[in-house]
Amino acid sequence: MELQNGFLLLIQQYKALFFKNLLLSWRNKRSTFIQLFSSLFFIALIFFIQEAVKSRYASSSSFKSETDPKPLVAPPIPPCEDKYFTKRPCFDFVWSGNGSARIGEIVRRIRVNNPGRSIPAEKIKEFKTPDETDDWLSSNPMLCSGALHFVDRNATVISYGIQTNSTPLAKRGNFEDPTSKFQIPLQLAAEREIARYLIGDASFSWVVSLKEFTHPALEIFSAVQSAGPTFFLASAMFSFVFQISALITEKELKLRQAMAMMGLYDTAYWLSWFTWEGILTLISSLLTVLFGMMFQFDFFLNNSFAVVFLLFFLFQLNMTGFAFMLSAFISKSSSSITLGYFIFIIGFLTQLVTTFGFPYNQGISKTYRTVWSIFPPNLLAQGLNLLTMATETSLDPGVSWNGRSKCTPNDTECVITINEIYIWLVSTSCLWFVLAIYLDNIIPNTSGVRKSVLYFLNPGYWTGKGGNKWKEGGICSCMSSMPPVEIILPDDEDVREEETKVKQQATEGIVDSSIAVQIRGLAKIYAGSTKLGCCKCKRTSPYHALKGIWLNFPKDQLFCLLGPNGAGKTTAINCLTGITPVTGGDALIYGNSIRSPTGMSTIRRMIGVCPQFDILWDALSGKEHLYLFASIKGLPPASIKSVAENLLAEVRLTEDAKVRAGSYSGGMRRRLSVAIALIGEPKLLILDEPTTGMDPITRRHVWDVIESAKKGRAIILTTHSMEEADILSDRIGIMAKGRLRCIGTSIRLKSRFGTGFIANISFAEDATPDQRDTSSAVNHIAVKEFFKSHLDVSPKEESKSFLTFVIPHEKEKLLKNFFGELQEREEEFGVTDIQLGLTTLEEVFLNIAKKAELESAAAEGSFASLNLNSGASLQVPIGARFIGIPGTESTENPRGIMVEVYWQQDDSGALCISGYSSEIPIPSHVEIASSTTHTNSTSGRRRQQVHGIVIDPSQIVPSDSVS
Repeated sequence: MELQNGFLLLIQQYKALFFKNLLLSWRNKRSTFIQLFSSLFFIALIFFIQEAVKSRYASSSSFKSETDPKPLVAPPIPPCEDKYFTKRPCFDFVWSGNGSARIGEIVRRIRVNNPGRSIPAEKIKEFKTPDETDDWLSSNPMLCSGALHFVDRNATVISYGIQTNSTPLAKRGNFEDPTSKFQIPLQLAAEREIARYLIGDASFSWVVSLKEFTHPALEIFSAVQSAGPTFFLASAMFSFVFQISALITEKELKLRQAMAMMGLYDTAYWLSWFTWEGILTLISSLLTVLFGMMFQFDFFLNNSFAVVFLLFFLFQLNMTGFAFMLSAFISKSSSSITLGYFIFIIGFLTQLVTTFGFPYNQGISKTYRTVWSIFPPNLLAQGLNLLTMATETSLDPGVSWNGRSKCTPNDTECVITINEIYIWLVSTSCLWFVLAIYLDNIIPNTSGVRKSVLYFLNPGYWTGKGGNKWKEGGICSCMSSMPPVEIILPDDEDVREEETKVKQQATEGIVDSSIAVQIRGLAKIYAGSTKLGCCKCKRTSPYHALKGIWLNFPKDQLFCLLGPNGAGKTTAINCLTGITPVTGGDALIYGNSIRSPTGMSTIRRMIGVCPQFDILWDALSGKEHLYLFASIKGLPPASIKSVAENLLAEVRLTEDAKVRAGSYSGGMRRRLSVAIALIGEPKLLILDEPTTGMDPITRRHVWDVIESAKKGRAIILTTHSMEEADILSDRIGIMAKGRLRCIGTSIRLKSRFGTGFIANISFAEDATPDQRDTSSAVNHIAVKEFFKSHLDVSPKEESKSFLTFVIPHEKEKLLKNFFGELQEREEEFGVTDIQLGLTTLEEVFLNIAKKAELESAAAEGSFASLNLNSGASLQVPIGARFIGIPGTESTENPRGIMVEVYWQQDDSGALCISGYSSEIPIPSHVEIASSTTHTNSTSGRRRQQVHGIVIDPSQIVPSDSVS
């Protein structure tokens, strides 16, 4: 199948990734809803704050534009209960008049003729003199609103005075003006009734009205200006956290790495994310402005729609780029929320400073403004401040689109305009996106590799013909010098033969068309480094993961790579797929070098990889996964549907094709990973433990799929199932400690590295239990003696119905005559069936792994503690079989005693002591080396460690050994 490439592949990958982002957002409706509609919640809060402030100043006209104020006609004397904080019972007013009857009549008329209500007699109090009034007021505060002091001078003159508390009071945000509320009504009432009394006309019209001056509206508190920056930043932080979390999740779960192995272009990846987040930002900004207009904010209504919308859109786009940039520094998605809180707190503090005028005023250096403007929340705060000042009062026109480059109304400083804020937001957005791509390349990825700091200066990076070299370690790590690659001559003759063949082909330039992959001395060393932290210096030593592997993988064959954990299998696969750079050697995959950037680009288009751990999106279905990876691989769009359906049918997932992968079982996820690896008919198929977690029936089916996939391609399989390796493999290689230990067919390995042959002898069952027990015992003894006398072996397993013997390889020449005689005596021994086979592949695997551990322990000089029943403790070299015990020499045993140590491998594959034999004398012919004693001091106490005497097993004759 011909795959697309170049610009057409870039467009196809972009469309597939964009659709993937759309699906993920649609499936995560809650987070998408919060991203789009969080501004509604915060704008509602701003609205409630604004309404609370308006209600506080509702009684004042100072914040309204008054061109024709309404007159206040003859305001009445208010009841004393209307005064703030008055005590009860209270008086509407008190008065003094020296006991004059005329003044008493005037007061009565004031009380009766009060507009709107008559004042009860008990609500006023009389005093003779002003001094008495003052004494009472001093002794009884907050009991009356005011006092009238009359003086009857003559028949035509009555004078008066008014006494009120001029201190304004505030209650629940409302202020009380004693002059307009109490003093003026008392003054009007006193003058009205005095005039009527003196002229003798009780109905004389005395109408006085009060009217304020015309005035423009004064500036009122703006919730958008004060609380808007913080609330709009909080709204944007939801999108910020979701954006950065999505990017980090794909990196953390190695989803991006999986797409890269399928040939993903970085350009398509970043462009798809930028486009999708840009659309979400566009919709979110539009909704923010519409919600603001819905709540009738002057800020949104009086300023140009385009001006306000562009401010919010560019700010959120800036925050998107900021999130992309910061994602390069984070490796865990759980850290995104913590980072979001941190950015919000810093933004809140800097916005608070910006609101108070720093640094956007003429007294501050331009350098400070430049640095300050790099942080996106500061530009938002200043933009909101300018637009709010432009709509402080109802007479302010706001900012129009044509006026965006001019100083905004009421901006007395005028050091930055709205248009300049736009320019800052656009330029810093580009800066964040460029930094995001740059940092993504130079900061180590999940595999610990990165590009050079100046990779973009290499012309090959832009032409695609180089410049894609990878380095290891962090930017701030001091890498130690790389140790030389260990050159070790293989112990196994088959491995030496394979190595010689590959070296000859490489030296002579022989191109074998039957070879799919040729590994030429592949070596991988993780160099030691020194990481300088704030409080400590962490050093790591070099680790040799691969120690020079020479190997051919023929076409149309399945090569099974076995080995314990840490053997180097996954490292080898990572090197072949370009995830990890190689230290030494090379590998050719269909003639393309893995060390060449252009070669690796070609290789990724012809390989399929099923990784050890499933790399899937939980929110996408199996069918959507295949569509996505097929598009990334470059399959023609017309064939993607049919290919996906065929692969789903092949791995028996057709019925679950539309089920999300998060609902799949472990076996179903592995089958989907196998199907993804088969996309595009790859020439090389790499399967890393593909059947893990599958039930036996499904495993058998996947084996059939793998078997049928051999045609026309090479397959590299790693597994921990010896049965799987035995059935599927054409050749098997076993790795341990970074080296290839053996290679060959399953039968070849069993015959060379197994313990020997397995013989199973089955016996006939008699009619009655008594006869059965008697004959069984007789027959068992006879067969045991037969095996012992001819082959010198004892049964490994025994039951009433069968015996199992392990026959060493050195007895192979005797087997033909032995089993011929055994068949002739079947009836005599009561034998019904004889089965002979090789030892299992699992036993071969364990023997190879154990041998590698012994070599490693010997090279490292590692010791283990052997605690004897006598209480003594010996330091024993790991893997040593016969150990002499120092200090056990006696007359009876002049050379001392020894034990045989039994070793086994733990769960991690390391050798540990499982037990030891009973103590026996050291034979006289054995040469004994002197033992050593080391003294360790721990916490002030001294402890001696005695090393056992290692005895060469070849000196121990069979009769002296302990079984």
